[in-house]
Amino acid sequence: MSTTRIGIIGVGQIGKIHLRKYQEIPGVEVVAACDIDAAELQKVSEEFQIPHIYSNYREPLRREDIVAVDVCLHNNLHMPLTVAALEADKHVYCEKPIAGSYLDGKVMVERATACGRMLHIQLATLYSKETKAARILIEGGQLGRIYHARSTGYRRRGRPFVDGYGTKSFVQKRIAAGGALLDMGIYHIARMLYLIDSPEVERISGKIYQETDIDPKHREESGYDVEELAIGLVRFSGGTTMDINESWAIHLNPFEGSSVVGSNGGIRLDPFSYHTNLCDLEMDGTFALDRMEYRRHQLLPN
Repeated sequence: MSTTRIGIIGVGQIGKIHLRKYQEIPGVEVVAACDIDAAELQKVSEEFQIPHIYSNYREPLRREDIVAVDVCLHNNLHMPLTVAALEADKHVYCEKPIAGSYLDGKVMVERATACGRMLHIQLATLYSKETKAARILIEGGQLGRIYHARSTGYRRRGRPFVDGYGTKSFVQKRIAAGGALLDMGIYHIARMLYLIDSPEVERISGKIYQETDIDPKHREESGYDVEELAIGLVRFSGGTTMDINESWAIHLNPFEGSSVVGSNGGIRLDPFSYHTNLCDLEMDGTFALDRMEYRRHQLLPN
């Protein structure tokens, strides 16, 4: 097996998670890392045995042995770094969301097409066993005509930095562009759009909130100016709808997991369950998802 050599830009909280995952993949070698935090970069390079380190992101892009770049920076930095990598003939794997704004994301997609390079966004929920099982049931006609989806994500008090983890960059609009909706909501919205085949959007309405208390010292130190709760309703062509409820902080117990419903049945994703009527009886079903995952990995060519 030939070795695929990768460069990573950003070795903070998310970058380290990616590096651990690369260690599990045969035939992959991270040969270069870049970050402006020199001390952290040195520490990470020693831990993960990365031979080449840089403080200027353009330097690893000049390396001919690197075929792909992993961008692990905050949202508003995704577009310029990704475009530079694509124009340097590198494939790009980028952290979610694609960017801090729609226009930046559009530029990234257009440049990938123009450069003939692959661009993928880290959306792990698309590859979960629950998503795979839901897709199998939907393609098998077990939901009938799909008419509504629900995208939910819950943290009771899980705001970055002010609630005890992550850096203040997560909660500053100038760097992160948004809060709960962009940080976590993208995982759940993307999954539901995938399951309902991404119909054309007709209308969107919504509201974002920042209402729950923050320690005054933490508020001042953090510069916290993003949303902690996002509520929305999307109407698609053909009449399908999707509601959105994404929380970093709220005075409630956990929300029900994301769901999709049709004329013949419904699926809840977390935890996974299937609901229908059988012989005029309401039926709630569960599935052996681990066995499904095992068989698919053993039997399917891809």
